[in-house]
Amino acid sequence: MNLGISFSPLVPAYIIWAAVAVAFALSLLLVFARTRAGLIRAVAFALFVLALANPSITREDRDPLTSVAAVVVDKSPSQEFGDRMQQTESARAALAERLGRIPGLEVRFVEAGQADGETDGTRLFTALSAALSDVPQDRVAGAIMITDGRVHDVPGDVAALGFSAPVHALITGHKDERDRRVALVTAPRFGIVGQAQTITFRVEDQGGPGGAAQVTVRRDGEPVESRNVRVGANSSITVPIPHAGPNIVEIEASPLEGELTTVNNRAVVSIDGVRDKLRVLLVSGEPHAGERT
Repeated sequence: MNLGISFSPLVPAYIIWAAVAVAFALSLLLVFARTRAGLIRAVAFALFVLALANPSITREDRDPLTSVAAVVVDKSPSQEFGDRMQQTESARAALAERLGRIPGLEVRFVEAGQADGETDGTRLFTALSAALSDVPQDRVAGAIMITDGRVHDVPGDVAALGFSAPVHALITGHKDERDRRVALVTAPRFGIVGQAQTITFRVEDQGGPGGAAQVTVRRDGEPVESRNVRVGANSSITVPIPHAGPNIVEIEASPLEGELTTVNNRAVVSIDGVRDKLRVLLVSGEPHAGERT
């Protein structure tokens, strides 16, 4: 509880200041003239000016608002490799216990990154913004992300976060992990039957020694080509399109010794084969001179 004095003037401020000046001048004259009851009159002038200011005693009862901290838990498929999910749940429980001991702190846990067939990539910062959308900027205490480090919506500017509190990351996994994946650089969607299409890809090693990797290319399950490519460099393959409809091309890299998973060692491209000349039947609800069979 805080006590204070507030003023709600009955007249404009310039009138009050003018009354102060007049009252002060009259009080000086009464004091220097040694008029009987001059001090009492000076006090009366002061009370008159104070009444114009309309003072009142205030009492404030304040209830502080809580700060809000967000904990974003990465639930993307890559978190299921090794013991990352166990590490995630252990870190989540430890944060809930430690942050719960801080007075005046509200902790919000939000899960993100689940594979739903619509969202492209792991978008943790989008989930963070949604979790703090109803919190004023000055109430945000900070954010903690429990993730394997694969995040696809990291803002390019700090101001895009919408708050100035710190953001921490707890990275799951082990520092000596290694993994190999096949990344598509360019892949055509269509191809003329009887011709060939070029696919550009790159084999990437994380934590590996680099060097070369053996790549096997299959079309509709049948081997087309097998060769060694340089890790980290773009490579191209030419694939013939023998028939109309989907032509499924698989690019598979040899496994890396001791790698985390071989799931991403393969990339699949579907190329729709179309014929050079097509017969098209146009159907509409009314006759038209431009339509024919």
